[in-house]
Amino acid sequence: MRTLYNMKLSVTLFSGLMVGLLQVKSQTIIPIETKHNALVLQVDAKANIAMVYYGPKLAAQSDYINIVSSYKQGSEYTGVVDAAYTASGSRNLMEPAITVTHADGNNSLDLLFVSHAVKKESDNIAITSIVLKDPVYNLKTILYYKIYYNEDVIEQWSEIKNNEKGNVTLQKFASANLYLRGNSFYLTQYHGDWAKEMQPEESKITHGIKTLDTKLGTRANLFQPSVFMVSMDKPATETEGTVLYGTLAYSGNFRTDLELDYLDNLRIISGINNYVSAYTLKPNEVFTTPAFLTTLSSSGKGTASRNLQSWARNYRLLDGKGTRLTLLNNWEATYFDFDENKLFGLLKDTKKLGVDLFLLDDGWFANKYPRNGDVAGLGDWAENKKKLPNGIASLVKEAENNEVKFGIWIEPEMVNPKSELYEKHPDWVVKQPKREEFYFRNQLVLDLANPKVQDFVFGVVDDLFKQNPNLAYIKWDCNAVIYNAHSVYLKNQSHFYIEYVRGLYQVLERIRKKYPTVPMMLCSGGGGRVDYAALQYFTEFWPSDNTDPLERIFMQWEYSYFYPAISSSNHVTDWGKQPIKFRTDVAMMGKLGFDIVVSHLSPNDLKFCQDAIKTYNEFKPVIWQGDQYRLSNPRESSVASMVYISEDKKTGIAFNYLVNNRYGEGSKLPIKFHGLDASKKYKISELNVYPGTKSSIDAAKVYNGDFLMKIGFNPDINQYRTSVVLKIEAL
Repeated sequence: MRTLYNMKLSVTLFSGLMVGLLQVKSQTIIPIETKHNALVLQVDAKANIAMVYYGPKLAAQSDYINIVSSYKQGSEYTGVVDAAYTASGSRNLMEPAITVTHADGNNSLDLLFVSHAVKKESDNIAITSIVLKDPVYNLKTILYYKIYYNEDVIEQWSEIKNNEKGNVTLQKFASANLYLRGNSFYLTQYHGDWAKEMQPEESKITHGIKTLDTKLGTRANLFQPSVFMVSMDKPATETEGTVLYGTLAYSGNFRTDLELDYLDNLRIISGINNYVSAYTLKPNEVFTTPAFLTTLSSSGKGTASRNLQSWARNYRLLDGKGTRLTLLNNWEATYFDFDENKLFGLLKDTKKLGVDLFLLDDGWFANKYPRNGDVAGLGDWAENKKKLPNGIASLVKEAENNEVKFGIWIEPEMVNPKSELYEKHPDWVVKQPKREEFYFRNQLVLDLANPKVQDFVFGVVDDLFKQNPNLAYIKWDCNAVIYNAHSVYLKNQSHFYIEYVRGLYQVLERIRKKYPTVPMMLCSGGGGRVDYAALQYFTEFWPSDNTDPLERIFMQWEYSYFYPAISSSNHVTDWGKQPIKFRTDVAMMGKLGFDIVVSHLSPNDLKFCQDAIKTYNEFKPVIWQGDQYRLSNPRESSVASMVYISEDKKTGIAFNYLVNNRYGEGSKLPIKFHGLDASKKYKISELNVYPGTKSSIDAAKVYNGDFLMKIGFNPDINQYRTSVVLKIEAL
C-alpha cells in the first residue's frame, strides 16, 4: 500500500464547484468533486496514476490521502491494478484500457503522469485534464474528466496522440477506466430484441470479466443497450443504497468490461468496441474517444436517474428545456397503402383530434421500384407520382389549411437492392465483394465512411427542406444492422466501423448547422439507437415498435432510469387489448403522439382523446421538466405508479396502472409519494376521466405533504379503474 505524509493542501474554488490538489512528499492527490461525490486520483513517487476513490464527497479534502491505507485486501503485485488508464504489455496483469503496437512492432506501453490542469467552463462545469506519457515511446494520452457539479454527473474521455516517427496501431482505446473498492457489487444490465427492448437483469458480479458489448455496426442497442447500473454492497432500491449509472455516448459498436479482480475490487473499462477495429494512428494524429458518462447516488436509483435526466435536459438532449409537438402518424392507419386523397382526410383528422402535427410515414417515395412494401424503393427519395401526383408540397399546404404542421419519415442510411440508387452506385453499399449479399429487412446499409455517401444522405434532408420550407418534423429511421462489413472507399478495413459512425455524426452536424431547430425523432426499428451522442442531434427517440400499453409501462419504466420523459416518444395505437383511456394515459408519460384511425373512434373515445390532449398541453411542462419519482414497480407489484413533481413542489402528475389482471388485484395499499413539500397542504383530483363516468377520488379533501409521503394515497386502482391519472396541487 502507498504511504502518504507531509501533506500540503491547495484548493481552488469556482463559484460552487471545487477542484483541489493535495501534494505530499511522494504523492499527489487530485480530487475531482461534484456537489455530493468525488472521484479521486493519486500519483505516486514513480509517476504512476491511480484511481483511489469514487464515492460520496468527504467533508475535508485532506482526508482523501487516508483512503488507500484504510484497505487491507492483500498484496498488490504490479503497482498498477488501480491505474486510472490501464496500459498493457508492461507490468499490468488485468484487462487494459489501452493496447498499442508501436512503430517498431513493440507491444508494450507504460503511461506515467506528466501534469494536470483544471479549466472552468461555467459556474457548474469544469474539466480536469491529466497528461500521461510513455517514458520510452513518444506516445501521449490525455484523460479528461468533465464535471457537471449540481447534477453529480462526470463525463470522461481520452485523447491519444502519436508523436512517434512511424504509425502506431491502437488495438484497444477505452474512454474510461474506473476502479471501485467495496465489499460486493451487483450489476443491472439490459437485453432485448425488436419489440422487446430494455429487459433488465440483475446479478451479483463474480470474479472474472463480464462484457457488455455490441458488434452490429448500426442499430447498435438492438440486443444489448450500452446503459447499466452497478450497486455497491447490496442491490440498490429506488430510495436506498449506493449505485453508479454508466453509459457510453456512442452510436456504434461499444464494449464495457466489468472485472472483479483478485483483491475483490471492481474495474470498469468502457469505450468503442475494438472488435476488428485496430486503428492506425499516423504521426501527429490524435484519436479522441467518445464520452463515458457516470452519475453516483448514495440514496438509491431514483436520485441517480434524476441526476442524469436533469443533466440531459440541461446539457445534452437537443432543446431539452424546450417544447415538443404532439402528432398523428399514419403508419398503422394505412401502412404503405395510401394516396393524396386518403392523406388529405387524415390531415383533417389531425385537426379534429387536436394534435400539432401530421407525420407521414414510410411509403411516400420511389417510382421505378415503387415503395409499396419494404422490399423495394429504399434509397430513391423522389415522391411516388402515383400516390402523390402533386408531391409533398401539396400535403404541406393542406396541413397549413387545416392549421396543423407536417412531418415526414426517412431512412437515408439504407438501401433496397431493388432500387435505382443500388443500380447506379453499387460501390456505395456496405457489402463484401466476395460474399453473397445478406439482408436485414430486405435492405443493406450505405457506406457513410464515404464522403460522397455523406453528401447524398445530407442531400436527402436538405432537398426536402429546400422544396418544402415549412416542413416541421423529421422521423429518422435506421432498421438494418451491418452484415459483411466492407467499404469500397476505405483502404484500411479495420477503420470501417469507426469511420461509419464518424460519417454519421458529420452528416448530422451539417443538418443541425443548417436546420438547428427542426424537431427530429431518433428511430431505429424501435430502440436500436438510443444514446447520448445521437441525442445531441435529436429532440426525442422512439423506445420500441411495441406500443402495447402494458408492455410500454415496463419499457418506459426502464428507459426512465437513464433518459428524461421529454425525450421519449410514446404513441397511442391499436396494439393491446386495453381501452383508449389506458393507452392514452400510458403515452402521456413522455412526448405524446397518436397512431390510430381517428374516423374509427366512437364519439366518447374521440371526446376522451380530445380532452386528454388539452389536459396534456396544460400539464406537459411538469411531465417534461419535473422531477420523476418511481413509486410502485410493475415488476414487484400489481400496480405501477410514477409521479412527476414540479421544481417548486406545487404541482404533481401521478400515473397509476393495473398491471396484474388476476382476480381482486388493485391498489390494496396506499402509495407513498416522494418529492413533495412536507410542510405544504395538497389537494388531489383525477385527470383524464372518461366521458360518462365519475371519479371515485374526493377532490375536496386536503392532505399534508408529510402525510402523503409517509402514509401515502390510494388511487383506487381495480379491475374497473385500470388506469388513473392524478393531479396533486398545493393550496
